[in-house]
Formats: sequence, C-alpha cells, structure tokens
Amino acid sequence: MSQTNKHVLITGAAGFLGSHLCDRFIAEGYAVIGMDNFITGSFDNLKHLENHPNFSFIEHDICEHINIEGELDYILHFASPASPIDYLKIPIQTLKVGSLGTHNCLGLALAKKATMLIASTSEVYGDPLVHPQTEDYYGNVNAVGPRGVYDEAKRFQEAITMAYHTFHKVPVRIARIFNTYGPRMRLNDGRVIPAFIGQALRGEDLTVFGDGSQTRSFCYINDQVEGIYRLLHSNYSQPINIGNPSEVSIRDFADEIIELTGTDQKVVYKELPVNDPLQRRPDITLAKKILKWEPKTDRAYGLEQTLQYFKSLPKEKWYKAEHKTFINYIKK
Repeated sequence: MSQTNKHVLITGAAGFLGSHLCDRFIAEGYAVIGMDNFITGSFDNLKHLENHPNFSFIEHDICEHINIEGELDYILHFASPASPIDYLKIPIQTLKVGSLGTHNCLGLALAKKATMLIASTSEVYGDPLVHPQTEDYYGNVNAVGPRGVYDEAKRFQEAITMAYHTFHKVPVRIARIFNTYGPRMRLNDGRVIPAFIGQALRGEDLTVFGDGSQTRSFCYINDQVEGIYRLLHSNYSQPINIGNPSEVSIRDFADEIIELTGTDQKVVYKELPVNDPLQRRPDITLAKKILKWEPKTDRAYGLEQTLQYFKSLPKEKWYKAEHKTFINYIKK
C-alpha cells in the first residue's frame, strides 16, 4: 500500500464506479470520504469498507450545501443517475445533480483549494456524426429528446467546471467516460451488459433493439479506474476520453453473451429507442499521449468476472430486476 496524507471526497460513492474508486484510493493510502444519498447507489457496494480506518461515509444529497470538516485535496464528482432507466424515472434529479450538485462541489473545491475531477460521459456526443469520437467533436444532441436530461446535465457540468477553472483558477479534470462494466453493476440498470446477462440467467430471450447493427465499446472497471486515477494526477484540464476503442455490434454481442452463459436463448428484436446512439467508440489518442493509458483487459475475461459476480448474488435478485427497459419509459 502506498502512503499519503491526502484526503479525497468521492460523491456517488455507493454506485458502481464510485465504490471501485473508493477501493482504489484506499489501496493507495488516501483518506477517503464517501458521499451518497442512495437514490441509485447501494450500501452493499461499500459494506466491505465499513470499518476501514481510512474510510468514512456521509449520507447526503449534494444538491444541498456540502460541508466537510478539515483538509480536502481532491473531489471526484461521480454522483448522478447513469442509466436510461434511472434518468428517465428521475429526470429532474438528474438535471439537478449535474447542475446544482456540480456547483456545490466546485464551491467546495474552491474553498478547500482542492482539485476537482468530474465524471462526464460519452453521451455529450449524443448520436454522433463523427466516428470514432474525438474530444474536439461538439456532439449531436437533442436537448428536448428523451435522453436530453442526462446529456444536457453532463454538458452543463462540463461548462460550469471549465468556468470555475478559467474564472476561479480551480484545478479541474474532465473524464468523458465511455461504457464501463464489471462487478457491482445493477442487474436492473437497463444497460446492455446487465440486461443481457440478467435475461440469460433468468432463462429469457435476449432483447436487441433495432436491427442490432448499432455498436458499443465496453471498458472493464479496473481499466476505467486506472484511467481516472491517472487523469486526476495529471495536469490536463480539458476533457479527455476514457474508454475502450474495441467496438462490437449489439447483435454480435448478444451472441457473445449466449456463448458465455452457455444458454440457448434466442435473440428477439424490438423497436429502437428514440435518439439511441448508433455508433459509440472513443478515440483515446489523447489518453495514450497524456496519461500513458490504454485499456488492458480482454473483454472475454472482463465479461467472465462480471458474470461470476451476478451469479454470486442471491437468486431472488435475478428476478427482482426491473424488466422494463428504456423503450418502456419513453413510450409513456
């Protein structure tokens, strides 16, 4: 374990990414303060840290004023609904955490003279007309479409973060995170990996929206955390893509999951949701150059680890997963 006297606040600490970041910073010897209001996170993700001497937790909604006693060196802002099912159920909270929540975190960073890293997203590119997506692409986003609450929350988050950097000189880092997967994902979060694995575990057919030709790029959690860790400790203040450029069609990916799980489910096709991106692949040239980072984990290995995590859950959780999907919500 590395030793440091640095203190870090991680918002959204009970979520998938946030909890893994807590693990990484504790392993590096940081004093970690986790913060979450459990609107989408779960304390199960942090239970193993409950009695750790370098970990403390505050249940709090960051859309309200944040008060942290003592020194604070870094803030990692990962509080936000991050799946279509979540942000379509709670659209106003999604917009508030990207705006008010980010504003409060930036105010705290200014007061504490802390470096602030925000979890932005590939969704700022919308349904991209440029492929692969580079950081200088402005995006193709429908502000009033069904995904707009998340896309625009994150675009505003980037804008106010950069404003604090240019006006108040707050040191900032902006991670544009592409699809990430691994243990601690929720089976009911509506994204394709838990959706497919959950359907396979329940013996259901796998649901592909559209004709399945749309593509995604999946980055394993350990690689993502390494990229974020390196970005925080860099001096780079502009947005930077962190994701895996290995691209796969959803149709082919469904076949991978069927082979992985050893099931004989069929693939069924349903209507493509409105504004669902047809292509998603990061250009990570900047990350390679500035962070000396690129993903290392083979998808077959990462998927096996994810499958074993889901299989380790009590079986009733397989069936408590919401069977509604993104398209069910946008049709309401």
